[in-house]
Amino acid sequence: MKQRFCFSLACTISLVLFSLTLVAQDTGSPTEDKSKVLAGYFEEWSIYGANYNIANLQQNHVANKITHLIYAFGNVAPVSGPPDATCHLADDWADFQTPYLPSVNGLPYTGPLFGNFAALMQLKQLHPNLKIMISLGGASAANTAGFSYAASTSQLRSQLVASCIDLFIKGNVAPGISAAGLFDGFDIDWEFPTATDTRNFTLLLKEFRKQLKALGEANDANYLLSIFAPAGSQNYSNIELAKVARQLDFLNVQGYDMHGTWETTTNHASPLYDNPKDPSFGQGFDDEDTIAAYLAAGVPARKLLLGVPMYGRGWTGVPNTNHGLYQTSTGPAPSPAGDVLQTDGVATYGTLVAQTGFQHYFDPISEAQWAYDAATQTFWTYDTHRSVSVKMFYVQNRVPGGLGGAFFWALKDDDAQGSLTKTMAKDLGH
Repeated sequence: MKQRFCFSLACTISLVLFSLTLVAQDTGSPTEDKSKVLAGYFEEWSIYGANYNIANLQQNHVANKITHLIYAFGNVAPVSGPPDATCHLADDWADFQTPYLPSVNGLPYTGPLFGNFAALMQLKQLHPNLKIMISLGGASAANTAGFSYAASTSQLRSQLVASCIDLFIKGNVAPGISAAGLFDGFDIDWEFPTATDTRNFTLLLKEFRKQLKALGEANDANYLLSIFAPAGSQNYSNIELAKVARQLDFLNVQGYDMHGTWETTTNHASPLYDNPKDPSFGQGFDDEDTIAAYLAAGVPARKLLLGVPMYGRGWTGVPNTNHGLYQTSTGPAPSPAGDVLQTDGVATYGTLVAQTGFQHYFDPISEAQWAYDAATQTFWTYDTHRSVSVKMFYVQNRVPGGLGGAFFWALKDDDAQGSLTKTMAKDLGH
């Protein structure tokens, strides 16, 4: 049965008191379940403008806190030119060519493998229990079309999976250059399958599992398989969730981008619960409704990871009513000075938490944080230590035994110390 949030005064008071307790305490989760997954995405392009490298994860000790690192992205089956049901590197220079990245373990890179792949190899040597996965796809139209094409026939599915295994699992990244042993599996980020892709989506994942199982039996290894699991009924209704879940180790459930500057009204980007005062109330734009839908569809709770954003979304021209929440706007908030995303309407936690002039507010119904500057009429919605702790409590207690864990996008968006990641880890018992 779907558990609904209660909106009585007593319930609200108890949740407020619970949230205040989380802030005051410096203890881990009550269950201290070290089996929970904590996965973080590392974007290959973060080595450029953000100057965020694999070495940072060793220096700030985040590598000790996460269980899975998911490297984004590998490209899939571009359909421009001749049909091509294969995997491809997205950025050769970042992936395996650049010799200029800082060392992770203090030893120089000797080649022929360089770039992020060599850095990940060093990280894995230092942390042999850390699982490293390659995420295939992403939000680009080319990858979405590529998945749809490559999944369309049995022959193409087999060809695609064999290609991805050869490139990433067997490590044949270029002639004479090997990254064998680096990746422990695949994260499939097909955004977003349509109703015509539904059956082929399932069949593609079955093909991935089939070939990974065969390779694992030959290598005495256990290869992982996960997916980006979208929020929004218009999206997950196109996926045979129960059938798909049987092929997967876990599902990365989108717990963010519920609202943003594609809308003109301010709102929470990552609310845990729905709020009756929300103009979009009842439409499922919250974490609980999303998780509940996956559970109702037959996905085991132990396979569900709740997604947490390490970035926020913002609006400007927001009137000083209700501290800016659920108000009209004139457009996206300007990108804060120095923010590595350099995009109006979106900014990293590391930048947002350091801003001055903002008052911070907490919604005890949605369990979501926001900040508002009345002088500049600027509103930002983003997760903080408080809201993240509430979410990790939810992960531990949503059902008996809890959910499978949590994941976040992305590693570079945390502050330099990785403090938000460490809060998630502590509250999951790591």
